[in-house]
Amino acid sequence: MTVPSFVLEASVRDGPTSDADLWRLIATDDHQAFTELFERHAQTVWNYAYRLTASWSAADDLLATTFLTAWRRRREVRLVRESALPWLYTVTSNVCRGERRRRGRFLRVVPRLVTAGSTPDHAEQFAQDSATRERLHRVLAAIEHLPRGECEAVKVCLLGGTSAADAAELFGISEVSVRSRLSRARARLQELTQETPDE
Repeated sequence: MTVPSFVLEASVRDGPTSDADLWRLIATDDHQAFTELFERHAQTVWNYAYRLTASWSAADDLLATTFLTAWRRRREVRLVRESALPWLYTVTSNVCRGERRRRGRFLRVVPRLVTAGSTPDHAEQFAQDSATRERLHRVLAAIEHLPRGECEAVKVCLLGGTSAADAAELFGISEVSVRSRLSRARARLQELTQETPDE
Protein backbone atom coordinates (compact mmCIF):
# COMPACT_ATOMS: atom_id res chain seq x y z
CA MET A 1 0.00 0.00 0.00
CA THR A 2 1.37 3.42 -0.97
CA VAL A 3 1.18 6.18 1.61
CA PRO A 4 -0.37 9.34 0.11
CA SER A 5 2.19 12.12 -0.23
CA PHE A 6 0.14 14.55 1.86
CA VAL A 7 0.21 12.07 4.79
CA LEU A 8 3.97 11.63 4.51
CA GLU A 9 4.47 15.37 4.17
CA ALA A 10 2.41 16.01 7.30
CA SER A 11 4.45 13.49 9.28
CA VAL A 12 7.73 15.05 8.10
CA ARG A 13 6.61 18.54 9.11
CA ASP A 14 5.47 17.35 12.57
CA GLY A 15 8.95 16.51 13.83
CA PRO A 16 12.28 14.75 13.23
CA THR A 17 12.15 12.14 10.48
CA SER A 18 14.57 9.83 8.78
CA ASP A 19 16.57 10.81 5.73
CA ALA A 20 14.53 8.22 3.81
CA ASP A 21 11.30 10.09 4.60
CA LEU A 22 12.84 13.34 3.44
CA TRP A 23 14.21 11.80 0.25
CA ARG A 24 10.80 10.42 -0.68
CA LEU A 25 9.56 14.02 -0.57
CA ILE A 26 12.66 15.39 -2.28
CA ALA A 27 12.13 12.93 -5.16
CA THR A 28 8.78 14.66 -5.72
CA ASP A 29 10.58 18.04 -6.00
CA ASP A 30 9.85 19.16 -2.42
CA HIS A 31 12.22 22.08 -1.82
CA GLN A 32 11.34 22.39 1.87
CA ALA A 33 12.31 18.75 2.51
CA PHE A 34 15.59 19.34 0.66
CA THR A 35 16.28 22.42 2.80
CA GLU A 36 15.62 20.35 5.91
CA LEU A 37 18.02 17.65 4.74
CA PHE A 38 20.64 20.28 3.88
CA GLU A 39 20.37 21.85 7.33
CA ARG A 40 20.67 18.40 8.91
CA HIS A 41 23.86 17.35 7.10
CA ALA A 42 25.59 20.49 5.75
CA GLN A 43 28.02 20.91 8.65
CA THR A 44 29.03 17.23 8.60
CA VAL A 45 29.57 17.27 4.82
CA TRP A 46 31.55 20.53 5.09
CA ASN A 47 33.78 18.97 7.78
CA TYR A 48 34.36 15.97 5.53
CA ALA A 49 35.16 18.24 2.58
CA TYR A 50 37.65 20.16 4.71
CA ARG A 51 39.36 16.92 5.73
CA LEU A 52 39.66 16.03 2.03
CA THR A 53 41.05 19.41 0.95
CA ALA A 54 42.52 21.16 4.01
CA SER A 55 41.02 24.36 2.61
CA TRP A 56 38.09 26.37 3.94
CA SER A 57 37.17 27.85 0.58
CA ALA A 58 37.48 24.50 -1.22
CA ALA A 59 35.27 22.90 1.45
CA ASP A 60 32.66 25.62 0.84
CA ASP A 61 32.75 24.92 -2.90
CA LEU A 62 32.56 21.15 -2.39
CA LEU A 63 29.60 21.52 -0.02
CA ALA A 64 27.68 23.57 -2.58
CA THR A 65 28.51 21.23 -5.46
CA THR A 66 27.62 18.13 -3.43
CA PHE A 67 24.16 19.37 -2.57
CA LEU A 68 23.60 20.72 -6.09
CA THR A 69 24.46 17.22 -7.36
CA ALA A 70 22.14 15.70 -4.75
CA TRP A 71 19.26 17.84 -5.99
CA ARG A 72 19.97 17.05 -9.64
CA ARG A 73 20.18 13.32 -8.87
CA ARG A 74 17.39 13.31 -6.28
CA ARG A 75 15.65 10.35 -7.90
CA GLU A 76 18.86 8.24 -7.96
CA VAL A 77 20.03 8.63 -4.36
CA ARG A 78 21.04 5.38 -2.64
CA LEU A 79 20.60 5.56 1.13
CA VAL A 80 22.46 3.30 3.55
CA ARG A 81 20.40 2.29 6.60
CA GLU A 82 18.09 5.22 5.84
CA SER A 83 21.02 7.68 6.04
CA ALA A 84 21.99 10.00 3.20
CA LEU A 85 25.45 10.71 4.62
CA PRO A 86 27.38 7.81 3.02
CA TRP A 87 25.97 8.78 -0.39
CA LEU A 88 26.76 12.45 0.23
CA TYR A 89 30.32 11.49 1.25
CA THR A 90 30.75 9.53 -1.97
CA VAL A 91 29.53 12.47 -4.08
CA THR A 92 31.84 14.86 -2.18
CA SER A 93 34.81 12.54 -2.72
CA ASN A 94 34.07 12.14 -6.43
CA VAL A 95 33.66 15.89 -6.93
CA CYS A 96 36.92 16.50 -5.05
CA ARG A 97 38.77 13.98 -7.21
CA GLY A 98 37.42 15.61 -10.38
CA GLU A 99 38.45 19.06 -9.14
CA ARG A 100 41.98 17.83 -8.41
CA ARG A 101 42.30 16.43 -11.91
CA ARG A 102 41.04 19.66 -13.47
CA ARG A 103 43.33 21.75 -11.26
CA GLY A 104 46.30 19.57 -12.15
CA ARG A 105 45.67 20.06 -15.87
CA PHE A 106 45.26 23.80 -15.36
CA LEU A 107 48.47 24.10 -13.35
CA ARG A 108 50.40 22.31 -16.08
CA VAL A 109 49.12 24.81 -18.66
CA VAL A 110 49.52 27.97 -16.57
CA PRO A 111 52.80 27.85 -14.61
CA ARG A 112 52.13 30.91 -12.44
CA LEU A 113 48.66 31.65 -11.14
CA VAL A 114 49.54 34.13 -8.44
CA THR A 115 51.57 37.22 -9.20
CA ALA A 116 54.03 38.66 -6.72
CA GLY A 117 51.86 41.69 -6.09
CA SER A 118 48.63 39.83 -5.23
CA THR A 119 47.13 40.16 -1.77
CA PRO A 120 46.70 36.82 0.07
CA ASP A 121 43.56 35.94 1.99
CA HIS A 122 44.55 36.27 5.69
CA ALA A 123 42.39 33.38 6.86
CA GLU A 124 43.90 31.06 4.27
CA GLN A 125 47.40 32.35 5.04
CA PHE A 126 46.90 31.60 8.73
CA ALA A 127 45.70 28.09 7.93
CA GLN A 128 48.65 27.57 5.57
CA ASP A 129 51.10 28.41 8.34
CA SER A 130 49.60 25.82 10.66
CA ALA A 131 51.57 22.66 11.32
CA THR A 132 48.27 20.79 11.37
CA ARG A 133 47.51 21.96 7.85
CA GLU A 134 50.91 20.80 6.61
CA ARG A 135 50.43 17.38 8.19
CA LEU A 136 46.93 17.12 6.72
CA HIS A 137 48.22 17.96 3.26
CA ARG A 138 50.90 15.27 3.60
CA VAL A 139 48.35 12.65 4.61
CA LEU A 140 45.84 13.69 1.92
CA ALA A 141 48.52 13.48 -0.76
CA ALA A 142 49.43 9.99 0.45
CA ILE A 143 45.76 8.92 0.41
CA GLU A 144 45.53 9.85 -3.27
CA HIS A 145 48.35 7.38 -4.02
CA LEU A 146 46.50 4.43 -2.49
CA PRO A 147 44.81 1.85 -4.72
CA ARG A 148 41.28 2.98 -5.58
CA GLY A 149 39.44 0.59 -3.23
CA GLU A 150 41.65 1.50 -0.28
CA CYS A 151 41.40 5.21 -1.10
CA GLU A 152 37.60 5.07 -1.11
CA ALA A 153 37.51 3.12 2.15
CA VAL A 154 39.81 5.63 3.87
CA LYS A 155 37.78 8.61 2.65
CA VAL A 156 34.40 7.19 3.61
CA CYS A 157 35.38 5.45 6.88
CA LEU A 158 38.37 7.31 8.34
CA LEU A 159 37.70 10.80 6.99
CA GLY A 160 33.92 10.53 6.82
CA GLY A 161 33.33 8.53 9.98
CA THR A 162 31.11 5.95 8.28
CA SER A 163 31.10 2.51 9.91
CA ALA A 164 32.66 -0.44 8.09
CA ALA A 165 29.23 -2.08 7.94
CA ASP A 166 27.65 0.95 6.25
CA ALA A 167 30.61 1.32 3.89
CA ALA A 168 30.28 -2.34 2.94
CA GLU A 169 26.64 -1.78 2.02
CA LEU A 170 27.53 1.36 0.07
CA PHE A 171 30.33 -0.36 -1.89
CA GLY A 172 28.45 -3.63 -2.32
CA ILE A 173 31.18 -5.72 -0.66
CA SER A 174 31.54 -7.55 2.66
CA GLU A 175 32.38 -5.76 5.90
CA VAL A 176 35.49 -7.97 6.18
CA SER A 177 36.65 -6.64 2.80
CA VAL A 178 36.20 -3.05 3.97
CA ARG A 179 38.19 -3.73 7.15
CA SER A 180 40.90 -5.44 5.11
CA ARG A 181 41.14 -2.43 2.79
CA LEU A 182 41.43 -0.11 5.78
CA SER A 183 44.14 -2.25 7.36
CA ARG A 184 46.20 -2.29 4.16
CA ALA A 185 45.63 1.44 3.68
CA ARG A 186 46.85 2.23 7.21
CA ALA A 187 50.03 0.23 6.63
CA ARG A 188 50.72 1.99 3.33
CA LEU A 189 49.99 5.42 4.80
CA GLN A 190 52.35 4.81 7.71
CA GLU A 191 55.09 4.03 5.20
CA LEU A 192 54.28 7.10 3.13
CA THR A 193 53.85 9.59 5.98
CA GLN A 194 55.30 7.95 9.09
CA GLU A 195 51.96 8.67 10.84
CA THR A 196 48.46 7.23 10.90
CA PRO A 197 45.81 8.81 8.66
CA ASP A 198 43.48 9.71 11.50
CA GLU A 199 46.05 11.56 13.57
